[in-house]
Amino acid sequence: MSEIIKAIFLGIVEGITEWLPISSTGHLIIVQEFLNLNKSKDFIEMFNVVIQLGAIMAVVIIFWKKLWPFGKEGNKHPLNKSPFGQMVKTDIFTMWFKVIVACIPAIIIVILGIDEWVDEHFYNPWVIAVALITFGIAFIVVENWNKKRKPKVKSIDELTYQTAFIIGMFQLLAALFPGTSRSGATIIGALLIGIARPVAAEFTFFLAIPVMFGASLIKLLKFGIDFTGSELAVLLVGMVVAFLVSMFIIKFIMDFIKKHDFKPFGWYRIVLGILILLYFGLIKK
Repeated sequence: MSEIIKAIFLGIVEGITEWLPISSTGHLIIVQEFLNLNKSKDFIEMFNVVIQLGAIMAVVIIFWKKLWPFGKEGNKHPLNKSPFGQMVKTDIFTMWFKVIVACIPAIIIVILGIDEWVDEHFYNPWVIAVALITFGIAFIVVENWNKKRKPKVKSIDELTYQTAFIIGMFQLLAALFPGTSRSGATIIGALLIGIARPVAAEFTFFLAIPVMFGASLIKLLKFGIDFTGSELAVLLVGMVVAFLVSMFIIKFIMDFIKKHDFKPFGWYRIVLGILILLYFGLIKK
């Protein structure tokens, strides 16, 4: 199988699993167990992170009006004009400040170098399987507990800075335990503190933008930009496919959660985690 076809397949996996709370990293690692890229270990580690940029661009395009703080309409006070004469949408600026606050715990982890230690010691199928099962159970328990509760926060405007920081703390679980799912951890945290399901998902998408851009930049700097032609082609194909698939998946998940809860993803995680344990424990000894 050619490396380009492998990149296409991995891009599809990334585009589907990045936005569903089922761990994109876990899926990429498992898929590459059977579909090995014929590249260096350093390139594969970089690829698994930087491919997410394609998925992120889908968020930017789909939610552009909610993300770009300048436009023809905005707060009409003279001080709220940008240098280019556009009106400033202060509510979007406020949303970005909340996103930044939610990123603080992750930034601290990177500064302390804990993320590298985790990659070295926890980046393996056993930890991923346990994380898949544990958070799968958590989704089912939290959703059952939430049945009789009414959400306190029904829009991103209602999020406080304290709430944003708490969501950021839950995001750390994904950084500390591969297979947790960044979106899964933040959504569970948001549901626990009374945030409506659509708001939890949307804020998770927005939070992914700086987190993934930052993670990708760090990986690129460590790997260097001296790509071979084949490496560059594989990376670009993976990113483009992840982008195209993400365009459909993001719209799907936003429509899905209007009528359903996250329990199906919880059951999926449990089944997948058990299969991984069986495979690596019995078949691949």
